[in-house]
Amino acid sequence: ELGCTFLDTAEVYGPHTNEALLGRALKGRRDKVTIATKFGFRIENGKQIGTDRNSRPEHIREAVDGSLGRLATDHIDLLYQHRVDPAVPIEDVAGAVGKLITEGKVRFFGLSEAGAANIRRAHAVHPVSAVQSEYSLWERNLEPEIIPLLSELGIGLVPFAPLGRGFLTGDVKRAEDYPEGDY
Repeated sequence: ELGCTFLDTAEVYGPHTNEALLGRALKGRRDKVTIATKFGFRIENGKQIGTDRNSRPEHIREAVDGSLGRLATDHIDLLYQHRVDPAVPIEDVAGAVGKLITEGKVRFFGLSEAGAANIRRAHAVHPVSAVQSEYSLWERNLEPEIIPLLSELGIGLVPFAPLGRGFLTGDVKRAEDYPEGDY
């Protein structure tokens, strides 16, 4: 209602809870928003297992089917690999997401916090539409290599923490200024 139409979530946020809340909130309004979600961490019985990653093609399919159900939608607009999984070739990831795009479950493929070599290798298998990485006045490490690569390949940048994780808002409080229990 206030103009925000791009909504970013992930299966690991909650885990699963954020997608379910978003699905309920969007009931009857799905066609008015673009939903991005992410896969790639190991989740068992609704709990994230440390920082273990899981981008095996069969898990990607399971994650997408789960996200579709929680989001109460028939497609995901933008599906990111949340973090590159060193145990699974990026080409296999791109191929698996490409199949989901062909099936209509996903519209666009993205990577989150991927390096230049992985972006290039994934893009050679299936076009990468967006890369999400931290980028702000404080965090500009994308400028020498990643931003020129994205420009070369026609890939969009979706920055996270563009206000320096809140520090550039001018409204940062000291930890002691927050009430007890406010995290």
